[in-house]
Amino acid sequence: MIEEFSFENYRSFKTMTTLNMTAANIKSRMSRLDADNVIRLNDQGALLKTKAIYGANASGKSNIVKALVSFIHIVVLSVKDENVLGKNLAPFFLSNETIGKPVFFQLVFRHDGVRYRYGFQADIEKIHTEWLYATPCKREQPYFIREGKLLKSINKTHFPEGETLLNLLKNDEDNPIFRQDSLFLTTLSSFGVGKLSKMLVEEIGRLYVIDGLKNPGAFEKSRAALESPEMKKLIEQFLTLADTGVDRLDTIEVSSSKGDEHKHALNDQKKKWVVAVKTIYNAKKEKVATMAMPISLFESEGTNKMFEISTFIINSLREGRTLIIDEFDARFHPLITQKLVELFNSVANKEGQLIFVTHDTNLLSAELLRRDQIDFVEKDTYGISHLYTLVQFKGIRDTDSFEKNYIRGKYGAIPFVGGLNSLFAHFDDDAKA
Repeated sequence: MIEEFSFENYRSFKTMTTLNMTAANIKSRMSRLDADNVIRLNDQGALLKTKAIYGANASGKSNIVKALVSFIHIVVLSVKDENVLGKNLAPFFLSNETIGKPVFFQLVFRHDGVRYRYGFQADIEKIHTEWLYATPCKREQPYFIREGKLLKSINKTHFPEGETLLNLLKNDEDNPIFRQDSLFLTTLSSFGVGKLSKMLVEEIGRLYVIDGLKNPGAFEKSRAALESPEMKKLIEQFLTLADTGVDRLDTIEVSSSKGDEHKHALNDQKKKWVVAVKTIYNAKKEKVATMAMPISLFESEGTNKMFEISTFIINSLREGRTLIIDEFDARFHPLITQKLVELFNSVANKEGQLIFVTHDTNLLSAELLRRDQIDFVEKDTYGISHLYTLVQFKGIRDTDSFEKNYIRGKYGAIPFVGGLNSLFAHFDDDAKA
């Protein structure tokens, strides 16, 4: 479960920015929100189950998602891919203050009752600093602190595996095993001695991040999930949320075409198609037969998106994982997005989290979300994006219409469209001419 994700000097975000999933000390008019929309922790705190992020086009909303994706990629791939820093780091470039400065990433998350705080600073060539803290008891403990390629401290009691690898590497600046462009945590997780490190890297890699407009691997993931009878049933039930008219889903094998332009060995294998089975009725509205059609060819984009994200949502709810979706409302009816948010905010959901970027103002309701579950992104005149939450505004009541206030610009984070008047005037002039 994510508690906080912080980043600095990344794309349109110049200053330190924190996506905060910690529940604020507030009371909602709808008391059920304070009970159902949060995950209670043993140390008396609470985490939010959902977070909505609003803002104008090009305000930087998607850059929050990209920052998290970059962080995950670097943590998971820094040992395997020597170019992972260059592929994922894009510093803020509209200020001479940030030129040459590293990008900052830090994730605070919970796993098995322990709070971990892990982060690093890096540029496209090397890791500048790296750290891991944890709270196995009441007080936070430093597990390791790294500067450059040197490890400044190792907690021998709580993080003995770090010392084991340190003895192997002998803290040698020229040791090729410990590269300046790879993370110590990732390096440690790749060795057999790094049990805790491996778990942390795997947990970070288990964060689901998908694009609501295009996510090529999502369809295949859901197709593979249909091999499990239990998952197949859940996915079919999930599709009923959108009233798609799909009775059931099946997979059929179709031989690959031999006449393809680019022949290769895979042409001799069979491809599995996902088909939607629907009922055929006669004039008397009686069921007479069923018909199976490939879902990717004959179903709507909305139905295909529901199928693509189904596995991510089901696994997030079942396994208590965090799901981040950009363009959440794309191709969805407002009632569908509302239902999905309600799923995560339900009593049945114990640890799953949903963070989503959206323009769907239908969700800006005090009957659906707490004030700390609504964030906004706004870009200033210097091209710098800023993230803030509705709970920061003074005098906002749950009896207010969050949606109307947002559209009217009371919370900021909306596009300035006044310049369109001159465009229409130009058209009018052309018409008169």
